[in-house]
Amino acid sequence: MSQPAQRRQQTIARPVAVTGFGLFHGADVKLEFCPAPCDHGIVFERVDLAAPVRIPALVEYVTPQERCTVITHQGASVAVIEHVMAALAGLQVDNCLVRINALEPPICDGSALAFVEALLDAEIVEQDQLRKVVRIEETSIQIETDRVGIAVQPARNETYQIGFILDFGPGPIPFQSLNVTVTPASFQTELAACRTFVLQHEAEQLQKAGLARRATHQNALVFGPQGILGNALRRPDECVRHKILDCVGDFALLGCDIIGRFTASRSGHRLNHEIIRQIRAGQAALAEETPSSAFAGHIPSPAADSLPSHHLSSAKPRLLASAGSRPSESPIRQ
Repeated sequence: MSQPAQRRQQTIARPVAVTGFGLFHGADVKLEFCPAPCDHGIVFERVDLAAPVRIPALVEYVTPQERCTVITHQGASVAVIEHVMAALAGLQVDNCLVRINALEPPICDGSALAFVEALLDAEIVEQDQLRKVVRIEETSIQIETDRVGIAVQPARNETYQIGFILDFGPGPIPFQSLNVTVTPASFQTELAACRTFVLQHEAEQLQKAGLARRATHQNALVFGPQGILGNALRRPDECVRHKILDCVGDFALLGCDIIGRFTASRSGHRLNHEIIRQIRAGQAALAEETPSSAFAGHIPSPAADSLPSHHLSSAKPRLLASAGSRPSESPIRQ
């Protein structure tokens, strides 16, 4: 197979800011995207701390947390980074210092749209060095537990594809499935404006726990027993599109471009992080060759690209340019 065409790294031409409040803790926040040199990567900086801390946006720095992606270094954390990361990765902004003065970025309307618009306003510019690329080859990684699963396998035509099966069973959110070939153009038109969502009883539980107190129906799609409350869908399948948006953000924690095809079924941030860890390690635990129950749904895509019916976990990702970092694990802190 031929080597994939590597593109040049990109950053932004000038700083640009997005303001608002965080989803869970509700603090007012200013997030500023700043230009960065080649091979800098995406790095968050907590500028509100007595001694500002920089945290690389890499899977080695992920701290386990429910409902969102959190990175931690030297006792400082940034939470709910997935929409910011999706905007950066979706637009192929590879090098950026993200300065933030609170624990969480602005939730805005619950999508990545505000971040995309800000980055486009800042003008995306090419740099001198080539972007690192990982290509998934020969076999696939599959992780499955309790009818929740995620897999990655080689992709045809040197593309980066994400497919998702969303199935909550009987209820207000219907079964949805979609496969997207992720490019800057498709990200902007197909994913960027799709908003996060929650069931009404989950939102009430969060608020009883003292979280998401400032959130309204304009910051997330809230589904009651009979359907969406106080808002309207932008697309009939907006929920599955948002899940793919989250995947774009989480998979960007690999720190390089990906050539491969991901398929997720009811997956969340935890499995997203785990499969990126396995790709980063270049190996996976042996899985039994038994029929997969988690992938029983159908994602519209060419038949030749359909997921195999058995598990294969001896992955062989090829790193065309290496990327490295040092891990850090600490509790989440305000």
